[in-house]
Amino acid sequence: MTDSHDFAEQARPASSQLGPDEVRAQLQDWLAARAPGARLTDLQHPEGNGMSSETLLAEARIDGEPRRLVIRVAPRPESDPVFPSYDLPAQFAVMRHAAAHGVPAPACLWVEQDAGVLGAPFLVMDRVDGDVPPDLMPYTFGAWRPDATDADRRALADASVDAIAAIHAVPVPDDLPVPRPEPGETALAAHLRRLRAFYDWAATGHRRAPILDRALGWAQQHLPAHDDQLLSWGDARIGNLIYHGAAPVAVLDWEMATVGPAELDLGWFVYLHRFFQDLAETAGQPGLPDFLRRADVERRYARATGRTPRDMEFYTAYAAVVHGVIMYRIQTRAVDFGASAEPENPDDMILHRASIEKMLDGTYWEAVR
Repeated sequence: MTDSHDFAEQARPASSQLGPDEVRAQLQDWLAARAPGARLTDLQHPEGNGMSSETLLAEARIDGEPRRLVIRVAPRPESDPVFPSYDLPAQFAVMRHAAAHGVPAPACLWVEQDAGVLGAPFLVMDRVDGDVPPDLMPYTFGAWRPDATDADRRALADASVDAIAAIHAVPVPDDLPVPRPEPGETALAAHLRRLRAFYDWAATGHRRAPILDRALGWAQQHLPAHDDQLLSWGDARIGNLIYHGAAPVAVLDWEMATVGPAELDLGWFVYLHRFFQDLAETAGQPGLPDFLRRADVERRYARATGRTPRDMEFYTAYAAVVHGVIMYRIQTRAVDFGASAEPENPDDMILHRASIEKMLDGTYWEAVR
């Protein structure tokens, strides 16, 4: 079993095969073709890129004005990406649509589908400054905002839930490019169907993890009949928000956007904090046990929307299952690259397998309370 740092490093996409000077020259030509007279003044490849794509930071002069940009590059096919496909034009369209309806998504400027420029498609956004809760070391380990008071954290949590509620208020026109259910299928059932297909794809050439097969069967048996088709962010966690003080000023990482019940995002939001909290407690750290508690998130969402979240015990467990499938894929990918040995027990590839087992048995939240 890998620790959280190794897990994150194995998950990162391979970087561009182009050298820094070549990347800069290619981007300069590309930018000038879209904004005549534009000039690239700085380009950086920061450490700590996200797990699903490569990020470049750029500065440019466009129409005589300085602009600070983020360039998100899809992973190259030969890097054996974590997910089977990366639809940057769809992300671009969803972010623009959400921003047009009041969600603080970064301003998307251009999307390029031609892999010939940087070796893979990419999109260009305005850069948003602010504070992001880190994954490494996890924000629950005490280094992020160590002087924050309980009131500070409550304000941040409430504002974050309000941001999720704002996403769910965005209309979903028929032409918005997000995954949809098949005829006669609920959006939630479609989400589970796609998760099963992702797991089958990830397990090709590897032994399946018994805990995931059990968990997916459990999800099918306990699947609520909810057929809401709200806009779902898909990766709702505070590590994907940029903050000024307690206020979220940018919602990041829309590659998992879809339609579905509000509880898909709320369950993910609550569970991903519990994942990092469990890591802290395992490491002997106090973490933030009173932060983003399920009951508090439910109350705030109900206050913001007038809708009381339903079946949250299912949705938090389902979030743990989704996270487990993603973690399994990351580990099998590491095995393929020779970065990790395949364990004797495939369940050991899932860092939070004990949490999944407790959630399926209905004992996890009792221990938390």
